[in-house]
Amino acid sequence: MTRSIWKGPFVDISIKRNLDTVKNKMQKKVDHQVFVWSRRSMILPDFCGQPFHIYNGKKFIICKVSEYMIGHKFGEFSSTRKIPAHKQKNYPKSSKGKR
Repeated sequence: MTRSIWKGPFVDISIKRNLDTVKNKMQKKVDHQVFVWSRRSMILPDFCGQPFHIYNGKKFIICKVSEYMIGHKFGEFSSTRKIPAHKQKNYPKSSKGKR
């Protein structure tokens, strides 16, 4: 079920606060990092060009917001699933044909 239009997009308050402090730090030319734990928050046009550290349950994944991401959720850009890696079997080299 989608969110009602009259409510507007959901953005966690901590993200808004962090973004305001980052903008102040950018004026002073200090390193800035915005950490996001709320994967359900929507990406707004104000976030364009900012690098975000999105938590996937184990570690933070760095994602720089671009124009095509506006309207999507942060969780869409940091996967929580581990890609299965199967073991490769090393077969011994055959000695047939070599004498």
